[in-house]
Amino acid sequence: MKKFETLSSSVVPLSIENIDTDQIIPARFLKATTREGFGENLFRDWRYNSDNTPKADFVLNDAKYSGKILVAGKNFGCGSSREHAAWAIQDASFDVVISSFFADIFKGNALNNGLLPIQVSEEFLAAIFAQVAVDANATLTVDLEAQTVTIDATGAKESFEINPYKKSCLINGYDDIDFVRSQTDLIEAYEQNRVYQPKTLW
Repeated sequence: MKKFETLSSSVVPLSIENIDTDQIIPARFLKATTREGFGENLFRDWRYNSDNTPKADFVLNDAKYSGKILVAGKNFGCGSSREHAAWAIQDASFDVVISSFFADIFKGNALNNGLLPIQVSEEFLAAIFAQVAVDANATLTVDLEAQTVTIDATGAKESFEINPYKKSCLINGYDDIDFVRSQTDLIEAYEQNRVYQPKTLW
């Protein structure tokens, strides 16, 4: 995975609550076995009409919004446990999703795939949406090391929680296997110093 550095970006605002994983990536698109290509079907049924023409009123089809940060309403990623939801968001070039609440399984899937889910207070989420309503190019700065997200135009800042292990993995660009490999010297030193005690059968 790529290393997560401090990110300053404009946002794509999706102020809908209770967005489930079937809305993020509909089940009919889960046939692929690799992570690539899911982004084109992100929010497919909301983005396109039945004849595959884009719906002009959906935010991902609005050219004035862009960026690496998706800001969504409360209870994002509920529903099924499909990992493809995180794949689709990441494949659509988002590095961060911000909401006031995430479903636990989605949150875990996101972190495992290098996508940073940031849970903020409902008040701070509302402040983000309000700023973007005033200025579609409004930016946020996400500092993973400090665990803060800042509305750049106003300076308003809020801290967020993250599992220390997952934070380390994101900063270093590790998945779980990469992390184990990074500990090879420590593992070998432990094995060399471990006292072998044979087991008896009685």
